[in-house]
Amino acid sequence: MSTVLAPEIPAPGFSFDLCQRNKFLLKKGFKAPTAVKTGTTIAGVIFKDGVVLGGDTRATEDSIVADKNSRKIHFLAQNMYCCGAGTAADNEMTCQMIASQLELHRLNTGRTVPVCTANSMFKQFLFRHQGHIGVALVLGGVDIDGPHLYAIYPHGSSEKYMFTSMGSGSLAAMAVLESRWKPDMTEEEAKQLVADAIRAGVFNDLASGSNVDLCVIRKGSVDYLRPYDVANVKGERQASYRYKKGTTAVLAKTVRPIIVEEKIVRVVEAEPMDTSS
Repeated sequence: MSTVLAPEIPAPGFSFDLCQRNKFLLKKGFKAPTAVKTGTTIAGVIFKDGVVLGGDTRATEDSIVADKNSRKIHFLAQNMYCCGAGTAADNEMTCQMIASQLELHRLNTGRTVPVCTANSMFKQFLFRHQGHIGVALVLGGVDIDGPHLYAIYPHGSSEKYMFTSMGSGSLAAMAVLESRWKPDMTEEEAKQLVADAIRAGVFNDLASGSNVDLCVIRKGSVDYLRPYDVANVKGERQASYRYKKGTTAVLAKTVRPIIVEEKIVRVVEAEPMDTSS
């Protein structure tokens, strides 16, 4: 018998208890949830003394630009930050939850939390939900072992890189990163490279846009540059769109009278109120 203090230990391995239920639902015509199209360009680069993370600021909802200045670089700990692509709400809540777990870990151990610990927490959480949480992450930070950069995918897999990009604009961003990245880059070179990679996504992906945000993580210090660059500056109207009457020729003219029905208004006289007691 399980209790709160002694919970029942689940059986190891995968559970197939719901297979029959799922098969029954499919036979009855149950429509499974469809994938949601999202758009983002995020990237990260390791340089000589740390990590540079970058992201655009456009949040989309189908074909609508829902937010032009969305924050896509999330705080995790004093020595690590995380860029999120996918569903905005899932990214926000997932990063806040992992950040609280990392702070508890730091308080319990009394030491700086390694970046690989955050990577493991993200992997386990996302794998547990089997991709139903729309989160694709670029995790970067610096610990006692130096700078680290991870790409974490929605189903829970991850990979360690020297440079990487994710999101719908990742192909354009990766083209810039692969052509110009080199070992032992200076901080300024890394910032310029990540900014150019994000700009490539902004100008070649319809779901990415607006500004470029950067986060530079070094040992003992962090610079959050928001915005680092305004990639899409709103233009000014160059001409007047008011035209004189008669500019466009009238091909035909028809006048139709508007008949308004008369309404009978009945006036009701107010009766005096009875005040007798």
